[in-house]
Amino acid sequence: MPSKLLSGPRKLRLFPLLAATYFMVSGGPYGIEDIVGNAGYGRALLLVLVIPLFWSFPTGLMLGELAAAIPNEGGFYAWVSRAMGPFWGFQEAWLSLAASVFDMAIYPTVFVLYLERLAPAMTQGHRALLLKLVVVAAAVLWNLLGAASVGEGSVKLWLISISPYLVIVGIAVYTAMQGSRGPFGGHAAMGHPAGAAFSTAILVTMWNYMGWDNATTIANEVENPQRNYPRVALLAIVMVMITYAIPISAIAWAGISADKFSTGAWVDVARVLGGPLLATAVVLAGLMDGFCTFSNLTLSYTRLPHALAEDGFLPKIFTKKLANGSPWVAILVCGLCWALALGFTFERLITIDLVLWGFSVILEFLALILLRKKEPSLARPFRIPGPDWVPIALGLSPTILIFYALYVSRSETVAGISAFAFALIVAVSGLPVYWIAKLSMNRRKSGVVTAMQ
Repeated sequence: MPSKLLSGPRKLRLFPLLAATYFMVSGGPYGIEDIVGNAGYGRALLLVLVIPLFWSFPTGLMLGELAAAIPNEGGFYAWVSRAMGPFWGFQEAWLSLAASVFDMAIYPTVFVLYLERLAPAMTQGHRALLLKLVVVAAAVLWNLLGAASVGEGSVKLWLISISPYLVIVGIAVYTAMQGSRGPFGGHAAMGHPAGAAFSTAILVTMWNYMGWDNATTIANEVENPQRNYPRVALLAIVMVMITYAIPISAIAWAGISADKFSTGAWVDVARVLGGPLLATAVVLAGLMDGFCTFSNLTLSYTRLPHALAEDGFLPKIFTKKLANGSPWVAILVCGLCWALALGFTFERLITIDLVLWGFSVILEFLALILLRKKEPSLARPFRIPGPDWVPIALGLSPTILIFYALYVSRSETVAGISAFAFALIVAVSGLPVYWIAKLSMNRRKSGVVTAMQ
């Protein structure tokens, strides 16, 4: 028998895993326009450099230790289940899957917004919804080819999608050096835009730095996960910080006004600096980024139903896999659910997504702390340096930021109620869903016993 068949499905190596993680979190500078628009260049640069110190690095260290110690499919679901039992493990999965409904609605929308700048006629009326459905269908088909296919393809697409920004940065720096402005274009460029909302800028920054744990759900499809996850977590954080900080610094130095910065503003910046050709390149890169982010998140979220089915919370049909390791039933069902959600109008998608994911991160930090106490002898190829109180200290700053997001969301409305209340309703809904899933599991077990008799 050929050795290739004996080795099983291809697994994600270091760089494909890094590219997949990068797209699950960021994908590029496309989501940072509202940070600049609401904070101005100076404070925006401060946010993208400081927020990850209290938000991303603690989370990266936490998932580095847990992913290396428990490299099981389902990632964070497996960690919380092991530390706190099946009830809390289910709540962890519920929070992530519920957040995915809001999260996954964002990227096809961004895809259409960028395409609208290039070909407005293609995005009018029902065409916009059809294009979003095409994004979902294409991502589903790509995921059916396997995790390695998505990860390896993401490396190539990342190189292409980031290239227009390298040109923008180069032209912006050259423009600044030719003029009389100092760094950041002087006081005007550093000032606060009209109608700025700093709290919104903080939330958007947090959103642009969330999702580090997503790649852990595919642990059994990763080569040497004990070594690669800790390395990827820290490398990806630095990559994302650089991706955000350098373009902001460059265009600020060139003296471009921050007043009209909002989603899609990079197209206008490219047109000012490099003309219509560079603007078109940014649009095409934005389309690629939206699609690639959606595809990599599909890779992550669809492993949760498979893991839940393995534990009996969902029907066994969700455990079915293709020869390449793809859980095809979970991929198709999740794709259908996200397609149905595209027709809904969600206000403040980012806030809801951020709060739900934030709750799941709190559970992950609790799992880290409890596993240190319950299983001190558990092999930890990567261990957060220092005594056992360090994980508690690390978890404090993300928790404070999550509660800040909750506080800010009290004045925002979704479906006629505050975003705070809406997020809590969605989170608490996991309790009855768990008991329904548990009842269904018991009935299936009873049916199997009866059939055997």
